[in-house]
Amino acid sequence: MEDGRNTPVNIYDIAELAKVSIATVSRVVNGSDKVSPATRRKVEKIIEEVGYTPNAFAKGLGLNTMHTIGIMVPSVADAFMAEAVYNIEQELGQYGYDCLLNCSGFRPEDKKKKLEVLLSKHVDALILIGSTYAGHGNDGAETDYIRGAAKRVPVFVINGNVKGDNVFVTVCDDMSAVADVTERLVRSGRKKVIFLTDSRSYSANKKRRGFEEALARAGLPLSEDRIHYVKNDIRAVRDYLEKNPVTFDAAVATEDAIAIGVMKYAHSVGLRVPEDVSVTGYNNSRMALACEPELSSINNGLAKMCTSTVQRLMAVLDGEDGQTVERKVVIPCAFVERGTTALGK
Repeated sequence: MEDGRNTPVNIYDIAELAKVSIATVSRVVNGSDKVSPATRRKVEKIIEEVGYTPNAFAKGLGLNTMHTIGIMVPSVADAFMAEAVYNIEQELGQYGYDCLLNCSGFRPEDKKKKLEVLLSKHVDALILIGSTYAGHGNDGAETDYIRGAAKRVPVFVINGNVKGDNVFVTVCDDMSAVADVTERLVRSGRKKVIFLTDSRSYSANKKRRGFEEALARAGLPLSEDRIHYVKNDIRAVRDYLEKNPVTFDAAVATEDAIAIGVMKYAHSVGLRVPEDVSVTGYNNSRMALACEPELSSINNGLAKMCTSTVQRLMAVLDGEDGQTVERKVVIPCAFVERGTTALGK
């Protein structure tokens, strides 16, 4: 039997109709016991309705899957991305899965192209790392290609929120983390707090919102000179502040490199850290320990995000109904205070 497109029905079509992964469909075909009774009945009913006849490839997937997960990041040159890939690879290895890595860059057309390359390798699932894949945090056309991929395999997004069937996301509570540290800076006596970021991504926008809400609760005005978009580069940030002088007594940065750039600028103009200027970074990377004084930074719970993602991915591939696996998990952040702030309790 053929579908309305006059093409033979394949395992991807069955997975889409049943809203499960292709691995789950093939487990049903092969009689694997790693499928819940409810999911088995749903898949078998659809197979019967469309008259699907599994081929050798579909059968092979069931008990002897590719055991390969596709991972896509914009770039591994970024410390956050590199650490995330390492954590994911280690977690997958514990379950006997290998991974295929593809770096997409940031252009929309390149993201779509690289995603198709991974899908062509018949991976069991996809993991997209980085808020760039969530666009601006909406459900518009910019993320339709992800929902399209999710019709073929489960898609997991780390640090970005994308809504759709068979799409699972893991994010950190960026907004609350930045709001909390901003409020603590204000309570410590800092009134001229500025916010520096390199992006307008989903994650960066949440951080900015937390900053703005903290200022509002403190009764401080949100003037134009409080928000600064800069390159995520230490020297570039220093040069930017030298060319665009702004009076501030505290800086909240969305990346550790940006925060260190602020420290470089402070040193160049004779400002003491933290006596004259408090500085906070984000991601709690190794760079936070490589400067003097050591950088106070927000730990975004990356390791926990990776662990949660892989655990839920395995639950889906093991046949657990995708509707019962948590679609969105929010990981709390933790502020790690070091020498660039003096917030006390």
